[in-house]
Amino acid sequence: MAAGYFGRYLRLDLTTGVSTRVPIDEATLRHFIGGVGLGTVLLTRETSARFDPLGEESCVAFAFSPLVGTPITTSAKFAVVCKSPLTGRLNDALSSSDFAVLGKRSGHDAIVLRGRAEEPCIVLIDEAGARIEPCADLWGTEKGISQLDEQLQKRHPGFAFAIIGTAGEHGVRYATLSNGGRHAGRGGIGAVLGSMRVKAVGVRGRSPISLHAPNDVLEISRDLAKRSLGNATAKYRELGTVANLATFNRLAVLPTRNFQSSQFEGADALSGEQLQATRAQGRGSCRNCTIGCEHFFSARRGNETNRVKMEYESLFALGPLCGVDDPDTVLAASHLCDEFGLDTISAGGTIAFAMECAERGMLESYGEESTIRFGDAEALLELLGHIARRDTPLGDLLADGSQRAADVIGGDAPDFAPHVKGMEIPGYEPRGLQTMALGFAVGTRGADHNRSGAYEVDFSGEVDRFAPNEHAARLAVQTENRASVIDSLILCKFLRGVFAETEGGLYAAASHMLRAVTGWAIDAAEIEVAAERICLAKKLFNIREGWSRSEDTLPKRFTEQALQDGPAKGAVVQIADLEKLIATYYETRGWRSDGSVSQEHIRTYALDREFASLT
Repeated sequence: MAAGYFGRYLRLDLTTGVSTRVPIDEATLRHFIGGVGLGTVLLTRETSARFDPLGEESCVAFAFSPLVGTPITTSAKFAVVCKSPLTGRLNDALSSSDFAVLGKRSGHDAIVLRGRAEEPCIVLIDEAGARIEPCADLWGTEKGISQLDEQLQKRHPGFAFAIIGTAGEHGVRYATLSNGGRHAGRGGIGAVLGSMRVKAVGVRGRSPISLHAPNDVLEISRDLAKRSLGNATAKYRELGTVANLATFNRLAVLPTRNFQSSQFEGADALSGEQLQATRAQGRGSCRNCTIGCEHFFSARRGNETNRVKMEYESLFALGPLCGVDDPDTVLAASHLCDEFGLDTISAGGTIAFAMECAERGMLESYGEESTIRFGDAEALLELLGHIARRDTPLGDLLADGSQRAADVIGGDAPDFAPHVKGMEIPGYEPRGLQTMALGFAVGTRGADHNRSGAYEVDFSGEVDRFAPNEHAARLAVQTENRASVIDSLILCKFLRGVFAETEGGLYAAASHMLRAVTGWAIDAAEIEVAAERICLAKKLFNIREGWSRSEDTLPKRFTEQALQDGPAKGAVVQIADLEKLIATYYETRGWRSDGSVSQEHIRTYALDREFASLT
């Protein structure tokens, strides 16, 4: 077995309580690397087609990588892969904390949970295997996730925990999984674990992690750490991602009031610069990270003050998207999402959609709840609690996400529900960033800014962001491929600029790392093939689960309604132009014109073991 790996994963059947160590052959590890790649193939092998993500046959894979446990900067990360209850498609989320290192040091390259426990429980995993402990006292509590984490740490010292909150218990389809103050946020992983009756997963281990060439790994680590403090990451150190808000507002790509506008008149009050000047509460970093992108701000509500970590996506979704310009409200809303275990993007997107519905008179049957309006700070905060607990009719409706809510509301609500494949759209206005519009439309996870870096193409100056061409579509494919490698190694995407400045780029750097860690004679060309294979495996999983060509599109708001003001005035995604971009995207990937994949193509990438039955 190659160094850097244990060559096995731990499978726990929650229904029977039996855990089993399952071998992973070296070819699989080399083909998929780790992280998202490994998690995708294990999820595929462990499930049968068309399974219910909230049913008894569901499955969640926690996948590590050969770099976890090394001194390479930002490598203390893990991937969680499942079928999303929000989209019905593949979902993968990444997070960074002690959970990654201790999980791998338990002696496994991945952990797979299957089935459903008889009663609410926590799962504890170490070198000896897995055990299930009842936790009736933790289930249904009003305590937030941070309090639960403290309680679990005291109860089980030495373990690192990944925890679901109130939202996960109540099956909110965009409930998160939290660990060490960070979150595997999108797609409803918390709801899947809640349906399994798992409140938390704890990991502990001391198994040594072998390295093929320790001195080379140390040299790589020193070099990357030094370069991670250069200009490519300066923005993240100085302000963090909240710096995006003012820039996006200036460029008229800041989604406002449920994507009705692309500029927000209250942007100055919420800008990263203003937050830093008036509310800064210090910085932080993930374990084993030299960048230190985390920025904390004070949120004041009444007599309560909280220290809140804020990112652009949370800031946009709970601020401009809902028409709210009060920093205290937006910071408090983000804090509530963290404690309830709610994805801030989907929560903000779904509430913004409801606000527009209410203003259109489409929620009259919901009584007092139908009075919500854009800019209503108190309604925003109250709705987050109602969604997490599903304790009011509107909260229960919105807990299923904007797509399902729109189907229930009816009329033209589906035309302006802000999602792709059920996943709420993040903070990039598609009409002003039309290569990103393509990335959203074809994304396997749904609307996604982390698995597609197509916005990089729009901002590069190489293409017209209002009218991208076939070259832009091909560049979008490349951003997806690079993301799949970073997510499988697993490293932080804030290093992508550093890799762009590296001789040979990301693929050369990745092969250099893997040679030193594993001992494989692997080169950049093999890494590039692995990138394509991982992207294809995610696509094939979706096909297996019922994907159809009609899913690769955008809501009518973006294809039929032009923006009305600012530098992006008149911009609209012409459906014919989007279709041309999608056709080029499929062609570049070697897929058929309808987005399906031939068996020959499946065999070319050695995926016939998992997907031989697909046509």
